[in-house]
Amino acid sequence: MSPAPGAESANVLPTHPHLHRRFGLLQATALNMTNMIGMGPFITIPLLMSALGGPQALLGWFLALLITIPDGLIWSELGAAMPGSGGSYVYLREGFGRNSWGRLMAFLFIWQFILSGPLEIASGYIGMAQYMKYVWPGMSRGHELAVCLVAGLVALALLYRRIQSIAWITVCLWIGTLITVVIVIGSGMTHFDANRAFDFPPDAFKFSTGFFLGLGAAARIGIYDYLGYYDVCYIGDEVREPGRTIPKSILMSLIGVALIYLLINLSIIGVIPWREFVPASDHPEASFVVSVFMERLYGSKVASVFTALICWTAFGSVFALLLGYSRIPFAAALDGCFFRVFGVLHPRKDFPHRSLLVVGGISILACALPLGTVIDALLTTRIVVQFMGQIGALVLLRRNRPDLARPYKMWLYPLPCFVALAGWIFLLATTNRNVLAYGALSLIAGIVAYLIWAGRQRVWPFATEIATSHR
Repeated sequence: MSPAPGAESANVLPTHPHLHRRFGLLQATALNMTNMIGMGPFITIPLLMSALGGPQALLGWFLALLITIPDGLIWSELGAAMPGSGGSYVYLREGFGRNSWGRLMAFLFIWQFILSGPLEIASGYIGMAQYMKYVWPGMSRGHELAVCLVAGLVALALLYRRIQSIAWITVCLWIGTLITVVIVIGSGMTHFDANRAFDFPPDAFKFSTGFFLGLGAAARIGIYDYLGYYDVCYIGDEVREPGRTIPKSILMSLIGVALIYLLINLSIIGVIPWREFVPASDHPEASFVVSVFMERLYGSKVASVFTALICWTAFGSVFALLLGYSRIPFAAALDGCFFRVFGVLHPRKDFPHRSLLVVGGISILACALPLGTVIDALLTTRIVVQFMGQIGALVLLRRNRPDLARPYKMWLYPLPCFVALAGWIFLLATTNRNVLAYGALSLIAGIVAYLIWAGRQRVWPFATEIATSHR
């Protein structure tokens, strides 16, 4: 959809004077897709198949797609209308009112981000360490943590520079990701066995409580695989023509990665019988199943080289995540809604270096947690405030800010909002109670922390005056 005349200049938020718009459609799509693909399809296939005990678990992956497409339309409208650094932080603050409930929602987003963002980045480091077990069978737990540490430090070093060079580093990592994906798909399709891929167990589609709980678990893994379709929104201040670039990059990323994921899943289970790595907890080789896949087709030497490509792909993912997520505390600090120390750019290279170092450091520490716990915890803490919260923000902005320039408008509004909301509710309803309790406690703790902080700062709800934005 073409932007309305003058829409690009009518955004709610001005660009930060020292941030530069270097990301075009190619770089933005590369950023999203590199983040989305990452380690997802390489580490979650065994977990996905284990959720429902067979290839019928692909239904969860399709359900995840039905949730992320309408949610992508929500991100597209919000990102095009308010292209500022921080993404969800900006949308929640503006949607719920920057001087009232929006303060609480924005604070809660930063609160849960401090918990969930580094967990998502850590999952990439963990996946990389797991695949290195294929070429280093005697790898200990200490060695795994050392690999995560080194990878985290290298990512920080590459991001500690100006945005224009980062844009092309992103494209280079994306090319490596695409090469890896093409090799897997090409190899799988040329050796594909339909009988092996669609070897469904008895009563595979028998509806029951256990089936729906398994479907929810599979869908959460699918959502994890798709996470990142919105990553460009976090660097909105650094995107050229954001009203056009942001929606196109989101939709192109979702469509492209959906096709890639389908082909990768079929490629693996069309060569390796799913019973050989399900349940994943009983099969150690499940943690590097794609390396086993390549060994079965081409031998161990080729598989070892390909394992290096998978690690490249994992690194590209965490690189993209860390780039986007480092802008969130920076944007909040500029608004006076987070510690001011984060609202500072590097004096010579013009990037939020303090925020980058803190987010990167916490991500490295989070690598000590098990992968399954990391995935469930990051989704549970994110769904209520970020994904469901943004639906409310969009509806409120449509009602309260009809004057807001909208270079992109959601198709079939408000139907995508209802579809996405129903999907998020289903995922929560089928989540383990202990994980839900963790999410609820973190949310309650965030509300208490906000009230303490707001009381000390004398802002809403403890003050009635209108605060001046720092932006």
